[in-house]
Amino acid sequence: MTAYRPDALIASDISAYLELHQHKSLLRFLTCGSVDDGKSTLIGRLLYDSKQIFEDQLSALESDSKRVGTQGQAIDFALLVDGLAAEREQGITIDVAYRFFATEKRKFIVADTPGHEQYTRNMVTGASTADLAVILIDARKGVLTQTKRHSFLAHLLGIRHLVVAVNKMDLVDYDQAVFDRIVDAYAEFAQSIGIQDFTPIPISGFQGDNVTTRSDAMPWFGGPVLLDHLESVEVNGDIDRIKPFRMPVQWVNRPNLDFRGFAGLIASGTIRPGDPVRILPSGRTSTVARIVAMGGDKDIAVAGESVTLTLADEVDCSRGDVIATADAPPQAADQFKATIVWMDPAELLPGRAYWLKLGTQTVSAVIRAPEYAIDVNTMARAPAKTLALNDIGVAEVVTDRAIVFEPYAESHDLGGFILIDKLTNATVGAGMLDFALRRAQNVHWQAVEITREAHAQQKGQQPRLLWFTGLSGSGKSTIANLVEKKLHALGKHSFLLDGDNIRHGLNRDLGFSDQDRVENIRRIGEVAKLMTDAGLIVLTAFISPFRAERAMVRSLLPEGEFFEIFVDTPIEEAERRDVKGLYKKARAGEIANFTGISSPYEPPLAPEIRIDTTRTSPEEAAEQIVEAIMGVWSPML
Repeated sequence: MTAYRPDALIASDISAYLELHQHKSLLRFLTCGSVDDGKSTLIGRLLYDSKQIFEDQLSALESDSKRVGTQGQAIDFALLVDGLAAEREQGITIDVAYRFFATEKRKFIVADTPGHEQYTRNMVTGASTADLAVILIDARKGVLTQTKRHSFLAHLLGIRHLVVAVNKMDLVDYDQAVFDRIVDAYAEFAQSIGIQDFTPIPISGFQGDNVTTRSDAMPWFGGPVLLDHLESVEVNGDIDRIKPFRMPVQWVNRPNLDFRGFAGLIASGTIRPGDPVRILPSGRTSTVARIVAMGGDKDIAVAGESVTLTLADEVDCSRGDVIATADAPPQAADQFKATIVWMDPAELLPGRAYWLKLGTQTVSAVIRAPEYAIDVNTMARAPAKTLALNDIGVAEVVTDRAIVFEPYAESHDLGGFILIDKLTNATVGAGMLDFALRRAQNVHWQAVEITREAHAQQKGQQPRLLWFTGLSGSGKSTIANLVEKKLHALGKHSFLLDGDNIRHGLNRDLGFSDQDRVENIRRIGEVAKLMTDAGLIVLTAFISPFRAERAMVRSLLPEGEFFEIFVDTPIEEAERRDVKGLYKKARAGEIANFTGISSPYEPPLAPEIRIDTTRTSPEEAAEQIVEAIMGVWSPML
């Protein structure tokens, strides 16, 4: 076995060595397919045959192969990639493993992705940045469900180049008929989902046939070997350079009073000093004064380079904005049709607000109920009310402000996004913007001349939203009603929105599922905001069981106007009171999704006011709230 020997140029002239490799193109690709199709073994073979393994790695590989390998006493190349203990124990890939290697012609970053259906989200992660996908098929098994699943996902994620590597040809005696039969079956499937072209290659990852050198065992194959194809295929970076200029701004570079530049990674196009540009979403225009890089000013910068641009004019531009060519700018909108891959064990809750991160832009976004989900096994579209782990669906996305975007088919940088849970900061989904909805362009904010400050001044009060939350039967409505009576006695302008009353009118179409509860609070939040805009003190009495929705309503109001009042009553006490007989029915199974029994309640972690109703009477609680909110106390109230 021959270990990797460093290039002699490294020792003699490191600068020349780095210069030589700096200008090589980079191909990002992934291996995918069904379980045990040989993905990790193929990557290990590529690393080994391209002399990318150091002596200590080779020694460890030989030792590990004998101890935990799956190839007897022979080298198990998969162990070069499968690094997790669980992966080695089971002989499978669980997480995405990235490896870097280089040849004389090109640099590569390869992602080894899992084959199990339960790890589909991991495969999506690896595919999100790939230029090419190597889809492995076990020659003994042919095209499987997971082969179709990963092919569909690769196509969905916009990977332009597909290699169908029919692996383990050594186990079918290098039979051309087997290879042809598999390629024909795959071609029929590929055409059905819109894949126009792919490159089939018969290989043996374990033996090395057609991986880096042509196989004598398959003289009937006249196509390229895998490495030759990887070295010659056109990469996305070459295509991105001929597209219109786009640079999402990552940060404003202001080292001193005399310099103000806008730093970012150029997503597409070419830029030169003097070129006219447009700042989006504001639409302001200017021209490029300088292109500043690590080595000094540049005369030209292209896609894939990180630079700082200075502009000829003082324009408002900050992180999240996009600098684009002036005569062909991208779009800006706040409502979209999108394809979403759900990546969290907890289901999507339509109507809940998530953080949406697209490039350098981060906004609050609500996902509507999906129009349909895609069965990746059959490619059929099925009705769906939500999305579960690994589901793929099409839904409307509404952001709280306009974002700069391009359809994912045109730009992965400005069309691909992730969804982040606001409370846990976990990435729960990934998506691709398909197009902006027409109503996003047709509906505009109407300017009004009487401001919320003017409304409040007319009423002589500061707008407030007193948000009462707690279990059913905790006493929210009773205490909220007493608080409003006291506010009225003080001459304050207020209005009480009670949960039961609202469900007789505005929200009469909603049930009590988690999804309906989210929408219930979303609507109330919007109504309450409008009322505070009118200068009112608004009181709401709702169970509002989820922290995320209460946080969403808080975010709608200016700092200091939202008061979360936790009416803290143990469920045993609330159930003992059971004024409406609801707990009894819930215990009997007559009421589904009842908070505290069959549906969760997430108590506030840091409410502005907490009322313990086992120690405080409703009158005392109301007095305490008014004193805290208004700074007024009177025994007459």
